[in-house]
Amino acid sequence: MRIARFSIDGNVAFGAVEGDRPDELVLDIIKGIPFADFELSGTKVPVNKVRLLPPVLPNKVVAFGRNYADHAKELGNEVPDAPFAFFKPSTSVIGPGDEIQYPSFSEELHHEAELAVVIGRMCREVPRERVKDVIFGYTCANDVTARDVQKREKQWARAKGFDTSCPLGPWVETDLDLRTASDLTVQLTVNGEQRQLGRTSEMIHSIEDLIVNISEAMTLLPGDVILTGTPAGVGPLTVGDEVAVTIEGIGTLTNKVVKRG
Repeated sequence: MRIARFSIDGNVAFGAVEGDRPDELVLDIIKGIPFADFELSGTKVPVNKVRLLPPVLPNKVVAFGRNYADHAKELGNEVPDAPFAFFKPSTSVIGPGDEIQYPSFSEELHHEAELAVVIGRMCREVPRERVKDVIFGYTCANDVTARDVQKREKQWARAKGFDTSCPLGPWVETDLDLRTASDLTVQLTVNGEQRQLGRTSEMIHSIEDLIVNISEAMTLLPGDVILTGTPAGVGPLTVGDEVAVTIEGIGTLTNKVVKRG
C-alpha cells in the first residue's frame, strides 16, 4: 500500500494511493493514522486536487554517511568500519513539489539520492531478526548538502541540517519486504539528465545494520526516518534546477531549487 499525507481545503489527512497512471491517481482517505490499526473511509479524492505533504513528520531523521564505497571514494573519504550517523532536524523536511531553498551561506549545493526507511513503532535495542517488524515502509529522500560548508566546518549540522535540506516522498510504500528493499535501483536526475544511478544492494552496511546500530543508542518513534546513504554521482545544484529522485517500486520525488528569500 502507498500511504500519502496531504492537504485539502485547509485540512491534513492520510490516504491510500490507488491507480498507476500519474493523471489517474486517487487517495482513499484513511480513518485515523497509519501507524495504528486503521480503516479506509471509501471517500476518494484525486491526487491532482490535493497538495502532497511530506509523507511523515519525523521526530528525528537519522542519516548515515559514506555507506556506498564509490560515493566515499568520489569525495576522497575512507570507508567507515561501522555505520556513521548524523542527524537532520525535523525543520529540514519538505515534501514532493516543495522548493529547496539554496542556503545563503553556501556556494556549493549538492544532491544525494537515498532510500529512506520509515519506522512504524516505538523501539529500542532492536535485534537483527526483528528489524523487519519495526519498519513501516520506504520512501524517497534527497539528502541535500552544502558541500563547501561540510568541508569547511568539519561537522555537518549546518551543512546538512538547514531548512528544506531533506525532501521526502512522494508517499510511503508499505508493501516492500526487507529483502526486496535491499536491492532496489536508486537514480537521480537534474533537469532530466541522469546524475546518479545505483542499487541499494551496494550499501556497505545493510538496512538491518543501520537500525540495529542506531537503536542501540536511542529510542526510535513511529514516523522517524532513517536515511541509508547515497550512491556515487553526487554533484551541484543551481537555482532553477529541477531534481528528481526515483526509487524502484516506490515512485519519484521531485523538487525545484530556488533562491532563499
